[in-house]
Amino acid sequence: MTGQLNVLLKKEVFILNDKKIISAIINRDEQMLASVVRKYSKLLWKIAAPILINAASVQDVEECVADVFIHLWQCPEKYDPDKGRLPAWLSVIARSKAIDRYRQIIRKRELSMEEIVAESPVYAEIAATDAENERLLSCIGELDEKEKELIIRRYYYEQKPAEIAVVLDIPKKQVENKLYYVRQKLKKMMENQEGEQSHEKI
Repeated sequence: MTGQLNVLLKKEVFILNDKKIISAIINRDEQMLASVVRKYSKLLWKIAAPILINAASVQDVEECVADVFIHLWQCPEKYDPDKGRLPAWLSVIARSKAIDRYRQIIRKRELSMEEIVAESPVYAEIAATDAENERLLSCIGELDEKEKELIIRRYYYEQKPAEIAVVLDIPKKQVENKLYYVRQKLKKMMENQEGEQSHEKI
């Protein structure tokens, strides 16, 4: 009973502290914001960095973390202490902003499937010849956006399933299963294309 009471009391203290922080920021207390930045920067960095790894610079990660605190400063009233702790809320925002920034970077680079095939040696397990690469490019173009994102993250940026799991917020095993499924789907699509081309030659 005593242990449960201590847990409840600690939780209540944390909630009161979070409310105090938000109240101070609503009243434009810059020192309080600076204190929050010092306290939670490392936490938010650990959330943003794995999502942006291999696709962005350290500066991009820093800017992403800074964006979270800017959001806190501009919209402190959006935090609801009844729904969770302040660090959890900031973490959700950090993850969302990191994913948005990642997608913006990808769009700016406008990666072509030709670049992916040319630069990623891992694709050798799917295609080995120029003719196969051409079929592969065609088949990748027919994948849906989520499948393409998996392929780009794993085979172009060479992110590990565990890293992809963090980004997509799904279990690592599910990432591995999805990657296996997409590889098998690509192989089948390529075999079908090869069969159609052979039939046309007859």
